Amino acid sequence: MHEFENEVQERWGNTDAYRQSTSRSSKYSKEDFEAAKVDQEAATELFVYAFGNSLPIDSPKTQEAVRAHRYAITKWFYDCSVEMQKNLALMYIEDPRFKEYYDGRVRGLAQYVHDAIKVQ
Repeated sequence: MHEFENEVQERWGNTDAYRQSTSRSSKYSKEDFEAAKVDQEAATELFVYAFGNSLPIDSPKTQEAVRAHRYAITKWFYDCSVEMQKNLALMYIEDPRFKEYYDGRVRGLAQYVHDAIKVQ
């Protein structure tokens, strides 16, 4: 069992998004999970590019990263609305594990991702 699965079930197990994600991912092969990770990493790299080039959070390139992020989630896991994505953005700065994922790329990226998602 994945080390965070119990936490995920406890926090979101009764949501439509969780049920949809579980239904979809239960059919995925190892290659599917790797492809999902590629899409997620590609979206993150768009944020890294925008942040590294000091683009405003509402710039077209930064908002392209926001859309790529939402699209990757929707494509592989569950229908991610703008509102859902904004809720995820809060987690990216409040949960140390998510903050570390983004700030591990570039210090300050988690806040930038959060702000870019919130401004849409």
